[in-house]
Amino acid sequence: MSVLPLDPSSTEPPFEQLRRQVATRVARGDLAAGTKLPTVRGLATELGLSAGTVARAYKELEADGVVVTEGRRGTFVRSSGAASSPGAAAAAATYAAEARRLGLGLDEATRLLADSWSPTH
Repeated sequence: MSVLPLDPSSTEPPFEQLRRQVATRVARGDLAAGTKLPTVRGLATELGLSAGTVARAYKELEADGVVVTEGRRGTFVRSSGAASSPGAAAAAATYAAEARRLGLGLDEATRLLADSWSPTH
């Protein structure tokens, strides 16, 4: 998996840049369901990041339903659920990341989404 270079001058943290890039590539179909992602250490070395930064990106991708970690087997693009509708998965991943950045909990983020669902909004 070749990842676009991260922008060190960006105000967006490196883990979020990585999370967004992977989620976008999954949504576009560039990373197919079942694709094995590089190891945390391998990708950290490739990108010049700490292993903790890559691990956080992977953990957030998993929380967003984009990838699944199978212990020692590795991390894979999710083969069902969110990945079956890539555009929706990308939108959900973006919303989830922004809601977390704003300090919202799942209940509050869900309530805001439900409130916005009405066509009158």
